[in-house]
Amino acid sequence: MKKIELDIVGLSYSQTQSGAYALVLGEVNGRRRLPIIIGSFEAQAIAIEIEKMTPSRPLTHDLFKSFAQAYNIQIQEIIIYNLVDGIFYAKLICSDGKKTVEVDARTSDAIAMAVRFDCPIHTYEFILSTAGIVIEGNDFVYLENLNEQPAEEKNPASPAGNYKSVSEDELKTMLQEALADEAYEKAAKIRDELNKRKAS
Repeated sequence: MKKIELDIVGLSYSQTQSGAYALVLGEVNGRRRLPIIIGSFEAQAIAIEIEKMTPSRPLTHDLFKSFAQAYNIQIQEIIIYNLVDGIFYAKLICSDGKKTVEVDARTSDAIAMAVRFDCPIHTYEFILSTAGIVIEGNDFVYLENLNEQPAEEKNPASPAGNYKSVSEDELKTMLQEALADEAYEKAAKIRDELNKRKAS
């Protein structure tokens, strides 16, 4: 089967499941999107790596990467290979240079590893045609209605917090506290506000 390459185009709060997030993967050189509902821990693990933030202690996915690299194991690609009853199935294609092994993984964990190993994410046509959405202008149109999918994906990024009235020193303190509490989404918003002030 021909593989289709995907990249991460958005990560937002799920509008259908409390405490969950919608990870949106996009077809490279295409107009289709694949929304996947994931847990908050995995969403944070993906977000902090994309944002290049450094937690005070290694997260589970960082530990896995360090462990793999200590034994010269690289993840070559991630494949989302099946979809059953609204659940996506993924595998890691790993190699030590001599032997290649496929390791089954939850899709959210596989994506968290893909961003750490900077490896491609692939899926198959039947998955995109079953669970994907296609962009019509600026709107999303569902190819098939899955109960697990969010009803709206027009704004994958969550709204930024309002930190304009807070002093720079207070922001720096808040940033350290957010990192210590592992509230990485909040930390990213504070960091963005600090960066805006430096640029102006």
